Amino acid sequence: MSAPLRIGIVAGEISGDTLGAGLIRELRARHPDAEFIGICGPQMQAEGGVSLFPMERLSVMGLVEVLGRLRELFGIRDQLVAAFVEKKIDIFIGIDAPDFNLRLDAALKPHGIRTVQYVSPSVWAWRQGRVEGIRAVVNTVLCLLPFEKKFYDEHGVDAVFVGHPLADSLPLVNDTQAARQQLGLTPDSEYIALLPGSRGGEVSRIAPTLFEAAQKIRRQRPQARFIIPAINAARRADVEAFLAEAGLEATIFDDTLGPGVGRLVMAAADVVVLASGTATLEAMLLKKPMVVAYKLHWLTWLIARFMVKTAFVSLPNLLANEKLVPELLQGAATPAAVAEESLRWLQDRKYREARLGRFGSLHESLRQDADVKAADAVERVLRTAKPLALPDAGV
Repeated sequence: MSAPLRIGIVAGEISGDTLGAGLIRELRARHPDAEFIGICGPQMQAEGGVSLFPMERLSVMGLVEVLGRLRELFGIRDQLVAAFVEKKIDIFIGIDAPDFNLRLDAALKPHGIRTVQYVSPSVWAWRQGRVEGIRAVVNTVLCLLPFEKKFYDEHGVDAVFVGHPLADSLPLVNDTQAARQQLGLTPDSEYIALLPGSRGGEVSRIAPTLFEAAQKIRRQRPQARFIIPAINAARRADVEAFLAEAGLEATIFDDTLGPGVGRLVMAAADVVVLASGTATLEAMLLKKPMVVAYKLHWLTWLIARFMVKTAFVSLPNLLANEKLVPELLQGAATPAAVAEESLRWLQDRKYREARLGRFGSLHESLRQDADVKAADAVERVLRTAKPLALPDAGV
């Protein structure tokens, strides 16, 4: 009898946990005895993944912010390498978290371990020179978005467009009333979802702006009610503190509703005001009007301004290659601007309908049966790929 398949796997945040859970489920259906070990969130653990460290230890955002965590992150990397080598894993799958996972890939190469990067780093947007390092340390990149594969094809990197599991799982027509019923909300009230991010640093930078904007919206639309998801107890405590500071009344739904609490809150809303990130894709797939607001550490922002090569940052706009949703970044993310753009969605029917119609076609383009395609690609690497030499290029 052959030894069970051993897979190292690392996810760095809640969106990666969702992707990892689907991939583990599909691979386990093909290989019932397969073992998955690394860094897993609650969804991946529910599918049988074993986590050696809490996933949130990797949830750090920004060039400057990561500096204070480098020693800890390097320590986690070294311990993972030791565990993977001891376990004699057959393949390593890094899910998002590219600054961590690509370095982990490089450390695993001398041990002859094949590697897959699930979710492309944003090399098409900034720091394009990283593609050389990716070619050197990754056997295959699994791309969620179609334009990413085109970029890799042009640079000689093996890549597969797998689509997005959320596009597969979410219906083309969202049932707002069902979501409201599940949350115990009034069916015919007006709800605005506020999502200031899943990381503590994000919440501290963005929540005050969103909550002050909510106060401005309420002055014009006193019927509006505000709903906020919190992915864990720490984020709930952060949100409650900023709500108290702003004097804003809102209903918080926490992770006792499950890992999809953010999606459920968005599904119930009339407008979603949120930090940039994967949540913008979820809001698009739910066909929700949205306002994207984001703030970085001032030095990270200064550096990013000179390095980013795309006109947009939110996924709906990147997919459409046009401005479907407002993006309010850094100094432009003021309470007045956030309130104005939110009210526009509520008050201008033509503006709303034209954009929501595009959301549907973009949703269909991402429906590719992603879990199956991703598992197919992993199995192809296991069958055919040769371990890569330790690269000279940095990643």
